Amino acid sequence: MNRTAHRRLLGVVLIGLALTAGAPAVSVSQAVDAPAASAAMVGPSPERARMNRRVFDRVWEEVRRGYYDPTLHGVDWRAARERFRPQALAAGDDRALYHVLNEMLELLDDGHAGASPPAAVRRQDRQYQRRAVMGLTLMAGDQRDVWTVERVRAGSPAEAAGVQIGWTLNTLDGRAWGADVEVFDGRPVQLALTDETGARRDVTVTPRLMDGPQPFTADRSRPGVLVLTVEQFDEGLGRWVASQLDGLEPDVDVILDLRANPGGRLWEAESVLTCFLPRGQAWATRTTRSGRAIVLRADGDCGDHEEPVANPVAVLVDRASRSAAELTPAALQEAGRGLVVGETTGGSVLIAQDTDLPDGGRLTLSRSDFVTTGGVRLEKRGVTPDLAAPRTLAQRRSGDDPTLEAAIAALKGVGSTAAAVLDR
Repeated sequence: MNRTAHRRLLGVVLIGLALTAGAPAVSVSQAVDAPAASAAMVGPSPERARMNRRVFDRVWEEVRRGYYDPTLHGVDWRAARERFRPQALAAGDDRALYHVLNEMLELLDDGHAGASPPAAVRRQDRQYQRRAVMGLTLMAGDQRDVWTVERVRAGSPAEAAGVQIGWTLNTLDGRAWGADVEVFDGRPVQLALTDETGARRDVTVTPRLMDGPQPFTADRSRPGVLVLTVEQFDEGLGRWVASQLDGLEPDVDVILDLRANPGGRLWEAESVLTCFLPRGQAWATRTTRSGRAIVLRADGDCGDHEEPVANPVAVLVDRASRSAAELTPAALQEAGRGLVVGETTGGSVLIAQDTDLPDGGRLTLSRSDFVTTGGVRLEKRGVTPDLAAPRTLAQRRSGDDPTLEAAIAALKGVGSTAAAVLDR
């Protein structure tokens, strides 16, 4: 998991809106535009070359000294330096530099290891402010330059232009999308996309100012059900969850929706768990580079709640749930305290921290390993739901939510699903 965020983690990016807290270090596209290519041919300026050197050396050294696995997963890190440093020093712009950095970091085969260029960091730091957006959320695929539309924000320019969930973004204004791309209010951009049938879709989107999204929302529209949707594990989440649980009737079912949640702060995950687990109960162990094992306990900030709430709990997850959005359902699942519903999660559950880079960019790097109290290492494995209830593409586009409905039905005792799982 990641203290402030992660990279292609998680793989989620909000184009023209913000990088999610879980994805500050999205891999940059291999492609560069014509001006960048020309700059690379004539070579960087002396100032650019000096900054490239400082950034590269800082990233390389942080991995060498701080990565959670002292063997670096068997990677010859000195050989990596010899291979990638000349390319980094010759980079003519941020896109080229961060492409090299992320290509080197990919040798670690670690979804948390990544470098974000300055533009991406600025976007992430302003993600909740009113700003020019298109309203697209993209999910990075297994291939470097494949980005699929995960969400289309309601009322956004992208929705008005007819962009659909499930389409793949090919280019923006003729260049491959990268974390360095920015959009501006009232300045149209040309998107080349491919739909699910393989047909090309050319769309013009004009970004406009919109208020930032809310990281946490509560829905009480269904009788006897409280749905808490958490976009990411941001500062204040534990106390917000506590405020939503204050005075809650014991027969109200609580559902935590962590779908497409890329993770975030470890402390906030601990605080959420403290609202549902006995205070002091162990829920995981993290192991540092030195081999020191640290037991994680439910000792977070759940407001004025001295005791955990007793309400039935379900957690919704999908393949885009990463990091803190995996360790939280895993802890509730192992404790027999919550029903996990949806799809197997992404399996990106190391504990990472961010390091600021000299040019304003940011390195995200795994600093500790993580296992559950049951000894399960979720990295590359993910959390398997107690109740499988995926959403089809058509259901996501129409707004139908069988995952949520399955969770509500299970907690309400339709059949014996909830009792059988929670009493195991």
